[in-house]
Amino acid sequence: MSCLSYLLIAVLVFLGVPAQCADEPLEDLLRADSIDCVMSAAVASGLINGGTVLIGNRSADLFVRNYGTVSSADHSPPVKLDTVFDLASLTKVIATTPSIMKLVDEGRLNLLDPVTKWFPEFAGKGKDNLLVLHLLTHTSGIGDFSVSSCNLLQGIVEVAANRELAWAPGTKFKYADINFILLGELVRRVSGRELALYARENIFLPLGMGDTAFNPGEDLRVRCAATIDISNNLLFGTVQDPGARFLGGVAGHAGVFGTAADLSRFCRMLLRGGELSGTRILSAGAFRQMTTPYSIQDGKVIRAVGWDMASPFSAPRGAGFSGSSFGHTGYSGCSVWIDPESDLYVILLTSRRDYRRTGDFKRLRSSISTLAAALFSNGKNRRQCRENAAGTVRQKT
Repeated sequence: MSCLSYLLIAVLVFLGVPAQCADEPLEDLLRADSIDCVMSAAVASGLINGGTVLIGNRSADLFVRNYGTVSSADHSPPVKLDTVFDLASLTKVIATTPSIMKLVDEGRLNLLDPVTKWFPEFAGKGKDNLLVLHLLTHTSGIGDFSVSSCNLLQGIVEVAANRELAWAPGTKFKYADINFILLGELVRRVSGRELALYARENIFLPLGMGDTAFNPGEDLRVRCAATIDISNNLLFGTVQDPGARFLGGVAGHAGVFGTAADLSRFCRMLLRGGELSGTRILSAGAFRQMTTPYSIQDGKVIRAVGWDMASPFSAPRGAGFSGSSFGHTGYSGCSVWIDPESDLYVILLTSRRDYRRTGDFKRLRSSISTLAAALFSNGKNRRQCRENAAGTVRQKT
């Protein structure tokens, strides 16, 4: 029996796949049916209402499947390819980060600019060594705080400016939304355009991502999958993140809605080094700069510009992607992971149901990516993926 077979058995047992799936011939399960079983188990167990898995490479979509329903409501419609999801913190990497890199491309911004250059509110507050790069890598030393007590965005900037840094910039990683709230405002201060407009004009529309937007209009809202608010009320087309809601639905850390098909175009653009269908979004140099790994805390954490590579948030990397791969997650139940070395990406969008089962959700993300890499990587990378997967199984047993 192959290493992949052992891995699949472990994944199916670990996730509690229904018996009818586990009893199917292994050769059938080793095909894309295995992903169906994992996703169906997540729906059946109440972890998610439904979702979409889309796997592709630089040229095409390789696997596209929809599962379950868009919400927990009775008679909820099924998830479809054009279902619109709250992309939560994917906003950081599909709107804010590429907008920043576009401004770098245009020579209007430098990642090594001191934050005080663009935020005079920070001057004289012990933050002269704080750089734009530190915000992008979550190494700023600025911790999150409740934004709802602030006087909108300017108030948030002033509170951040006056907070004492928890550590010297660049020396420690701690994921914090405030970094990207500031970066969203930076896009406005540099470009003169609000983040929602800048991203739409320079990223989404040029890529043909017509179903991707902040504050979706009625045409998109009717296709939205549900999230829930703090009182477990269903939200359709209203951003789940309280901070983004407080800021009117547009913020650098959350607020974008979109479809798996649109995200697929974005991922293919990145696998092609910043260009898709003859339209260049980022220069090759800007793409390399964005995906350069930054080792933090003696290599315990590795981040790229805006993107995750190896950190406590890297569950979607699974057991098969290379060290040069990168991605991001979103609280609403979404994630992307992209591997230029394997020429592969995995998109997982879900209507998350049970937010208490964080461990199960991390395993779902990891299992989908592990299976995707094993099933769809090219020859060399697929062999390596199987070796990695076998090591994972040995560690568990």
